[in-house]
Amino acid sequence: MRMDIVTIFPDMFKSPFAESIVKRALEKGLVELNIVDLRRYTHDKHRQVDDAPYGGGPGMVMKPEPFFEAVEDLKNPSLKTVVVLLSPAGEVFNQRMARSFLAYEQIIILCGRYEGVDERVHQHLADKIVSIGDYVLTGGELPAMVLTDALIRLIPGVITADSTAEESFAEGLLEYPHYTRPASYRGMDVPAVLLSGDHKRIAAWRKEQALKRTLKYRPDLLEDNGSGVLD
Repeated sequence: MRMDIVTIFPDMFKSPFAESIVKRALEKGLVELNIVDLRRYTHDKHRQVDDAPYGGGPGMVMKPEPFFEAVEDLKNPSLKTVVVLLSPAGEVFNQRMARSFLAYEQIIILCGRYEGVDERVHQHLADKIVSIGDYVLTGGELPAMVLTDALIRLIPGVITADSTAEESFAEGLLEYPHYTRPASYRGMDVPAVLLSGDHKRIAAWRKEQALKRTLKYRPDLLEDNGSGVLD
């Protein structure tokens, strides 16, 4: 998979992608990750990517031309590609959406800034508009890191399939509780069933605990369709 992240702050991505699972995926060649400076696609001496909004109002709006030219330059016609614009106006990102992106061979991620991006980018360039939550950040760079991390770890070979099969949201529920050594710590004991060696009982306990945890912390996941499966 190839991922192109278009931003005016490319240096923000150096440290997060130089560590841990993402770093190993890059070293194994399981993903190609390109951080692209949007200012490469400007044509004035000031490399301007924003301008005042028509109709007045506070702040500046990012211009359409650099985004369109960046996508035209980066898009590989031989690959199945999706263009993603990160915006508070977008569909809220979740695990199901992350998995859906695995269907693409190239993902171009556009990071907005300031008061937002010219609406023509929303309407005529982006295939999908994505938000990571109902709050506003200073730009799309942090959401791009979140989306990239969530997606890369799902690519076959990056981590073991078992690790992603039973984690939170994999089946529409939060993940069951985990325990490790010591079996008893300051009067807090690991549930006896986990020490029993009875795999059938352990599986039933984990399923029950996942449901209880979801009901307590995220009942909305069950309310989506009444079955505990995300839409």
